[in-house]
Amino acid sequence: MKDSRPAEDGAVIRRRRVCSVCGGRFTTFERVQLRDLMVVKKSGRRVPFDRDKLTRSIEVALRKREVDSERIERAISGIVRQLESSGEAEVTSDEIGRLAMDALKGVDDIAYIRFASVYRNFSKAVDFHNVIDELAAPDTEDDLDR
Repeated sequence: MKDSRPAEDGAVIRRRRVCSVCGGRFTTFERVQLRDLMVVKKSGRRVPFDRDKLTRSIEVALRKREVDSERIERAISGIVRQLESSGEAEVTSDEIGRLAMDALKGVDDIAYIRFASVYRNFSKAVDFHNVIDELAAPDTEDDLDR
């Protein structure tokens, strides 16, 4: 191990490592899992929450977009923290999708639209127009909170 330091306000330990075989450098993240969450799928089936699946989904939406990997990791950690701190042992796949969309909205508009097209199951071009219009409209909830 080359370097170890806290990240994400101490919620994660970031370690820089060096491969003893090839000398390649890489980074690992170690985080505390507060609770085991179960995801309730649309079919009613229950499966364990998989952070890696969430990460892959967000990375697919962000493919070929210039977004810093640490910013992506912060967004994913924020989603997981919200899920774990809800106090619920089960969460719906819809709730995870909504949180992912909220996070992507603050990271990259194109990734938001890509994710929305899968999450909302777009079937027509007008569906894309509607989500683009959503992005262009001022967020009235935020305006009311001010």
